[in-house]
Amino acid sequence: MKKIQYRIAVVGASSLLGKEIGDEIAESPLAAANTILLDTEEAGGTLEAIGDEAAFLQTLEPASLENLDVAIFADAKMLKEYGQTARALGASVVDVTGSDFDSTAPVRSPLVGDAAPLDLEANSVRVAHPVATMLALVLGLAGRAGDLRSAAATVLQPASENGRAALDELQQQSINLLSFQAVPTEEFDAQVAFNLLPTLGEAARNPLALSEERIRRDLRGLVSTLPQPLLQLIQAPVFHGFGVSLFLEFDQPLTPGALQAALSSEYIDIAGEEPPSNISSAGQGRVLLQVKPSPDNARYAIWMTADNLKLTARTAVACALELTRLKPLGTVQ
Repeated sequence: MKKIQYRIAVVGASSLLGKEIGDEIAESPLAAANTILLDTEEAGGTLEAIGDEAAFLQTLEPASLENLDVAIFADAKMLKEYGQTARALGASVVDVTGSDFDSTAPVRSPLVGDAAPLDLEANSVRVAHPVATMLALVLGLAGRAGDLRSAAATVLQPASENGRAALDELQQQSINLLSFQAVPTEEFDAQVAFNLLPTLGEAARNPLALSEERIRRDLRGLVSTLPQPLLQLIQAPVFHGFGVSLFLEFDQPLTPGALQAALSSEYIDIAGEEPPSNISSAGQGRVLLQVKPSPDNARYAIWMTADNLKLTARTAVACALELTRLKPLGTVQ
């Protein structure tokens, strides 16, 4: 029997990122696909929304992964348990978790462009970290304006990057501190509220060092021919949205305005006098930035922000779209 529409599953659909991916599918060329929301037994039966449409969360089990074209995994534990099953049943896997499920799978961020097309036999991709996407976008376009000598970036990470539990803990820490009470530290093993930290406690569930290494790894996979920036990741006391302070140095001074012109892109908005913020970037799948040149136009300070969940979801859906092109409609799969 011939297919008339793609079947896509969002696994871990009740998570912050899973919900964002479902919404992004509804706004993408995959909106006409049959989208299935999968999660744990506890979450099964919950009514969720995909864009303007209502959908029930189904319990994740092997049978629910049959006859899929693409499975987008937004939960590392579920990916570890069911990822191989999904592939064995014929689904291509989109790993949004940054796990080591398939270290041979290519790191992808279709928003960056210029990447080689996927191999026709590809059945798994790793979605690039949102900061890797941000840096790859800017570095790749900046490299067209002139020869980059060096780069350095300080990244401010929001709590929501580590899921709902981390978000809730930051909220509770803020409330407790204002009430002069002890703060919970199960997620961060440190006081994050009203604080900036380059490292978390030893018992933190998501150490900054691991996130920093993933950003470096993914960035190398996206722009291997450009200078890799010196990177510092800071846990910020904000709920949503990455902020990145990027410094670029060119071998030769650029013509005034050349860098801003080179950075013009579908996925980049260049701000005027008002600097971008994690608030102004909320809900947008683009990078907002402001460029500050040195007097000699050889060095630049760039402040940029992005909605971490929206940017990751947009990248994940773009990866899913790439994989569906390897499974054309109207043919027997």
